[in-house]
Amino acid sequence: MLSALLRTAGSARPYAESEPLTLEQIPVPSPRAGEVLVKIERASLCHSDLSVIDGSRIRPLPMALGHEAAGTIAATGAGVDDVSVGDRVVLVFVPSCGECRACHAGRPALCHRGAAVNNTGDLLHGDALLRSDEGERINHHLGVSAFSQYAVVARESVVVIEPDVPFDVAAMFGCAALTGIGAVLNTGQLAADQSVIVFGLGAVGLMAVMAAAQVAGTTVIAIDPLPEKQQLALRCGATAAGSPDQAAALVGEHAGDGVDLAIEAVGNSRVMEACLALLTRGGALVSVGLPHPDQTITTSALQFAGMGRRLLGCYMGDSVPSRDIPAYLDMWRSGALPVELLHTDTRPLSDLNESLDALAEGRVVRRLFTLA
Repeated sequence: MLSALLRTAGSARPYAESEPLTLEQIPVPSPRAGEVLVKIERASLCHSDLSVIDGSRIRPLPMALGHEAAGTIAATGAGVDDVSVGDRVVLVFVPSCGECRACHAGRPALCHRGAAVNNTGDLLHGDALLRSDEGERINHHLGVSAFSQYAVVARESVVVIEPDVPFDVAAMFGCAALTGIGAVLNTGQLAADQSVIVFGLGAVGLMAVMAAAQVAGTTVIAIDPLPEKQQLALRCGATAAGSPDQAAALVGEHAGDGVDLAIEAVGNSRVMEACLALLTRGGALVSVGLPHPDQTITTSALQFAGMGRRLLGCYMGDSVPSRDIPAYLDMWRSGALPVELLHTDTRPLSDLNESLDALAEGRVVRRLFTLA
């Protein structure tokens, strides 16, 4: 099968020239007990992929990259009897063990075992399966490795979906939708008649805008330096949109003394500090982006007890994928989530390296890839 491999992190930009991802033919692995083989129909490029390539997120190499995708079950391993060959599935980048303290607490996105095997490049039910023709170990990316024609994943890494969902839509629900919508509804628990500001209008931020716009009476302010993304946010349901230097004025105009909820989807500590300053008393900042691990925030400690402000971490939207993906797809069916607006285009896998530049420069929101 064809697979996009990352062998060295930190390549210089432009990536179209340094070509950090190489397309290689490797053997198709067979699923073990508790695993399934998925034929990848669509995979999409996310900033979390980019953070591995630029070295911001340290992962074991070589690695078969890609974590946001949809596909079809091609084979099942022993003990897997609740999905069948031919089922359409969305892949999920945290497999939940169901046994750790996070899973018992109803927070499978924070599964301890899932996080551990994601860090080592293994799968929930065993060591990494991917190998080169010479037998070299190739690590899995977040238990998925979606930039490949096939992927063996834990059964816990797939959610079965209905046949009416196009793969171009379904692919965006395994990461962008879970994270962005979940940040608003699960972590932030946005209530009717509240106000929200979203910093960073990539796919995750725009999913947050769409979700917030569905809560009755909400005011949604969308912030990004790129005018075209501001316009897209308005099409996604934002009340107002502008650049970072307009944020304070927009909050004053539309939310008075501050917003009830801020979503930081940039991955930058300075933006986190700016978000805290724009909260009203009792407001909450939900941190969704992945800053470089060396970044720190500096802010007044008094605002938390003194003003009741909250800083909330959010990983994978605090989602329960088996519950949330079907619910969010129902919202899409109703017209409440026009996620097609985020689909920039569809390309062959050979365009991956150039696409890294397009994503880093903000020229695409969600570029999807065919794996045929």
